[in-house]
Amino acid sequence: MSFNVNEDINKKVHFIGIGGISMSGLAALLLTKGYKVSGSDSKESDITNKLKAEGAEIYIGHNKDNLKNVDLVVYTAAIPSDNPEIVEAKSQNIELVDRAEFLGLIMKGHKYNVAVAGTHGKTTTTSMLSHITLKGNLDPTILVGGELDAIDGNFKIGDSEYFITEACEYKESFLKFYPYIGIILNIDADHLDYYRDLNHIKESFVKFVDLIPKDGYIIGCYEDNNVKDVLKNAKCNVLTYGITGGDIRATNISFNNKGCATFTVNKDNEELFEVTLNTTGKHNILNALSTIAVSLIFNIDKTSIIEGLKECKGAHKRFEYKGTFNNATIIDDYAHHPVEIEATLETAKLIPHNKVYGVFQPHTYTRTKTLFDEFSTCFSNLDTLLLMDIYAAREKDTGLVSSKELGDAIRKTGVKCINVSSHEEAANYFKENLKEKDILLTIGAGDVVKVADIILK
Repeated sequence: MSFNVNEDINKKVHFIGIGGISMSGLAALLLTKGYKVSGSDSKESDITNKLKAEGAEIYIGHNKDNLKNVDLVVYTAAIPSDNPEIVEAKSQNIELVDRAEFLGLIMKGHKYNVAVAGTHGKTTTTSMLSHITLKGNLDPTILVGGELDAIDGNFKIGDSEYFITEACEYKESFLKFYPYIGIILNIDADHLDYYRDLNHIKESFVKFVDLIPKDGYIIGCYEDNNVKDVLKNAKCNVLTYGITGGDIRATNISFNNKGCATFTVNKDNEELFEVTLNTTGKHNILNALSTIAVSLIFNIDKTSIIEGLKECKGAHKRFEYKGTFNNATIIDDYAHHPVEIEATLETAKLIPHNKVYGVFQPHTYTRTKTLFDEFSTCFSNLDTLLLMDIYAAREKDTGLVSSKELGDAIRKTGVKCINVSSHEEAANYFKENLKEKDILLTIGAGDVVKVADIILK
């Protein structure tokens, strides 16, 4: 299809699933440019209310009657083909485009597109790079998969050739993008409701690398063997980063009592400068190095890099401080994959503490089933885990797996694990047990943060 974001302002665009973090960013971008925008979602939220206040027609629930004088319909990969609005759009011969392709068309209007890919860390890395490029006055357009204080939301419209966005590999969505610089943070088994196995995922990342022009760059993590495999046949410029090796390295690493790192940046064995992060954990050293690699390509001055990283607290829901209860610290984190959970728990251990508690809400039956063994063993750093029911998201419960089964498997590893059926039950447990200097982590991609909200209200 042909769509030019700067020329098609007379068109009305309808978003199915407009309340999602990525879809809402695209809708808001169009509203800012003067487009007529409508959209539907299964439930009302702060996001839908904000879009409504900004001029969007919002419909709660999916119905064919929601399509009123619409020229283009945008939908996400999670929307089923029998959705009544999809069916109606086809019957009216309204042009349909999925979210990834639509984002790609918007990117097409920029020269220096940066696509941040990888199984984990995309939102935090995009946030870091946003801070640096804003400090460096590149005036980029930004789309991030979380709420970022520096841009007062999840998008920013810039007036330059620079465009920064996350690149999700789900259903190979990122293959519809036009990257000049691609970042691959890591590659792990995930989204196995679509991919056959890890090799299938790696094949998709190889295709992603092939999208980059010869004068462009692919930036990959030296510490990740799957990433290194993918980079072997790259036809563009290649930069690697890491701690144990890579073109750009972190040395002289230390952590403060909040779990934030200070380290020296080295390029080709030459010391460049020292940075101090405001994001926690060892994994964020690697995320920061990837953004430093991009910054060096764009010739951003070292002061902007240092200050940008120092000011970046990450996006909301990424090891986000929520408050205190009985002098215990409550932190919310989006981790929903075993590798992410292990990184979150390792980060918590860097902070002075008494006991570390966690409440985890598994995200989708498919992910819980396919990574069952990994979920069973990734909570060893917790003193006590409360395990909630599985958050279905886009799926239906077919009896594939249950939280009770997962809880039994976790208990067999020696971790104290208690199954709970509601946010209130979890909150009441912690109200009775949290003591001074304890840490409570609410973990997951669903609505588990409600536990923290109940405790703190």
